[in-house]
Amino acid sequence: MSINKKVRVRFAPSPTGGLHLGGVRTVLFNYLFARKYNGDFVLRIEDTDQSRYVEGAEQYITDCLKWCGLNPDEGPEKGGPFAPYRQSERKHSYRQYAEQLVQSGYAYYAFDTTEELEEQRRLTPNFRYGHENRKVLRNSLNLSSSEVENLLAKKIPHVIRIKMPSNETISFNDMIRGIVSFDTNLVDDKVLLKADGMPTYHLAVVVDDYLMKISHAFRGEEWLPSAPVHILLWEYLGWKAEMPEWVHLPLILKPDGNGKLSKRDGDRLGFPVYAMNWKDPQTGSVIKGFREMGYLPEAFVNMLALLGWNDGTEQEIFSLDELIEKFTIERINKAGAKFDFEKAKWFNHEYIKKADAASLNTGIRDTLSEKEITITDNKYLDKVIELVRNRLTFLQDFWEHAYFFFEQPKEYDLNAVKPKWNEPKTEFFQTLCDNLFELNNWDNEEVETKFKALSERKGIKLGELLLPFRVMLVGGKFGPGVFDIAATLGKEETIIRIKKALNIFND
Repeated sequence: MSINKKVRVRFAPSPTGGLHLGGVRTVLFNYLFARKYNGDFVLRIEDTDQSRYVEGAEQYITDCLKWCGLNPDEGPEKGGPFAPYRQSERKHSYRQYAEQLVQSGYAYYAFDTTEELEEQRRLTPNFRYGHENRKVLRNSLNLSSSEVENLLAKKIPHVIRIKMPSNETISFNDMIRGIVSFDTNLVDDKVLLKADGMPTYHLAVVVDDYLMKISHAFRGEEWLPSAPVHILLWEYLGWKAEMPEWVHLPLILKPDGNGKLSKRDGDRLGFPVYAMNWKDPQTGSVIKGFREMGYLPEAFVNMLALLGWNDGTEQEIFSLDELIEKFTIERINKAGAKFDFEKAKWFNHEYIKKADAASLNTGIRDTLSEKEITITDNKYLDKVIELVRNRLTFLQDFWEHAYFFFEQPKEYDLNAVKPKWNEPKTEFFQTLCDNLFELNNWDNEEVETKFKALSERKGIKLGELLLPFRVMLVGGKFGPGVFDIAATLGKEETIIRIKKALNIFND
């Protein structure tokens, strides 16, 4: 695909709550496209609906993008040549365009009260303000000019609505779907400017995309029904030649493929649908996110990229640089992508396996802090991570697989030891403590050598000793290599644990 203009894309969320998987994927596809073509990625906050504004939501969105490593080139926090990047701070710029549309005959003032519209909805099932009824409602299309001027002079609350043409077909090219067409008779006269002077999404998105020179508009396919309104606005405002290319992304579907994935599906099926924990400022309830579950951001980004896109090969693990290099709009699927949590877990497991311990250290410290475990020795933590990381699906699994490195066993699997426990084995481990104490070079190989030599000398099969040794150190039949465990715990702690277990085994 050849790009013959400067690429500028934007992610334009409303600050109304947590950031859904679909929203982060929209960010990702914007970001990949911008980076691939040396373009600009803009974050714009669409907060024109102040009734739905949620305190903290904008910062949450910014934090999500930072965690994912998908940082914008321009935005409210970073600034840029087209500031401000919050629509509420651009309020003064929208009315002139709405008024221009009225003067050109493409829009009109509507003075209908909320009560009058509610009555219309009561009288008319599926009421829609449009070509069928606009001539009988209270608006500037059927009021005299003097009545309109009088109402405006008295500052009577009103909105400005687009005047959708009748009996026309609006067609445009979507870069994923090809030619898409709409019958204008099926589209209502959307509000462009609200009574409080704030624009609706329909007007604001067109004006801001024009003023910010957006070249390609990526958004979810749920916005397809709004496309004819937006295309007409580009035309009516005289900007059609500068209209961005349209890219309507497929939905992320429920695991069974039946409908759009929602927060309720996550609650029902036990997985997150938000990037990070979202705390509702009104209820105080917390919706769990992928980050807090112990998902690595690189794995999260990789997983999202393959929800609706592939590079045409069998490759599944991609670095961000590889995604940028291989990303093309042509490889985005038209159909929705089913979310598979088991596959999402697989991605994270693969990334944890190949990560170095130091890169996992901070995230695992967070999981340990929840257990009130304070780490003062980074090298020790790194050793433990190296031993157990292949067993982890999420970073939060770390405690389950490694708790015995930070506290002595509270319980022992005596059923695994007692039936075959005898005096010679007691003597073996008593002697082992003495032999281990004499070791100058403490590592897994030296411990193993001493252990095996003593086993031969005592005439006890190695297999009968390894399991009790493991239970002594960790409490049960689990964990990494037993000599690796001993080497990591250290000489003093290993001997302490053997002696403590002997007292219990011989009780």
